[in-house]
Amino acid sequence: MINVGVLMPQNFRLLSLAAILDVFDTVNGFYTKDGLEVPFSMSLITIDDKNYNFSAHPCISLQNAGQFELILVPSFASLDIKDCIGANSGYIPWLNKQHAAGAEIATFCTGAFLVAASGLLDGRAATTHVDACSAFSTAFPLVHLKADKTVTQDGRLFTSGGATSTFHLLLHLLQLHCGKDMAIKVAKIFAIDMDRVNQSYFSTFQPIRHHNDDIVASAQEKIENNYQDLATIEEMIKDIPSSRRNIVRRFKQVTGMTPIEYLQQTRIEAAKKLLEQTAQQMTEVIYNSGYNDPKAFRKVFRKSVGMTPTQYRDKFQPK
Repeated sequence: MINVGVLMPQNFRLLSLAAILDVFDTVNGFYTKDGLEVPFSMSLITIDDKNYNFSAHPCISLQNAGQFELILVPSFASLDIKDCIGANSGYIPWLNKQHAAGAEIATFCTGAFLVAASGLLDGRAATTHVDACSAFSTAFPLVHLKADKTVTQDGRLFTSGGATSTFHLLLHLLQLHCGKDMAIKVAKIFAIDMDRVNQSYFSTFQPIRHHNDDIVASAQEKIENNYQDLATIEEMIKDIPSSRRNIVRRFKQVTGMTPIEYLQQTRIEAAKKLLEQTAQQMTEVIYNSGYNDPKAFRKVFRKSVGMTPTQYRDKFQPK
């Protein structure tokens, strides 16, 4: 029997926690039905001494928690990641101690931020919610972020992308500990597509706006309002009172990308909206998002989104 500890971080997301408990309880139920010993013994690990009555599993305070073989870290609300990490910092020394003693640690969605804050992910592959990747890479530059991946494993450390990617990591863990047949059985029960390995197409370009650099803000506004017509950096920075070198340096420092990359992301986001919300022909979508070369557009779109424009429309346009 595998001793599993489920962290109860402050501001945890109920959907993430419920998915974890439901899947493991379902697996245990299959074994019980067949007259076999259940594979998982689960405990909820708290730092606030609360007793969570919605779960049949025992709550154990961090001070009284022993050694676990598998530790699961659900996602938590991410309006202010820094504050969330601070509120849960009591878990960090414990996670390091558990991993050093041989425990596997699996994080779900934004739970990766807490494990990254422990230093355990430094130099290792990881993923998180696709829209939190920019903040993650800025906060933890030593982690090898795989923003497009649904699930990563690096040694005894596991991470998953946003929301429903939780199920894909759970299936991965079940395949490791219970075998492929059980993973398939659970996938069918929960209607999970086992072949999804990419999460790029769920991303939304969310420019960084909360900064105090007026020069960068002016360049951002110009790109966003004129992305269909701009082509060069000189056109982007025209009438902005600063040198090209200074603007590019400050722009990259503030937004994490160059002005050309920012223009490209703005155009791709515009194309995605046209594909989702309109019946425009592909040539119109290409032109209206600022591209003149269909081949170049498709190449950039696929690299950024992880699928072709036609595949994206088929997936996201309401039928």
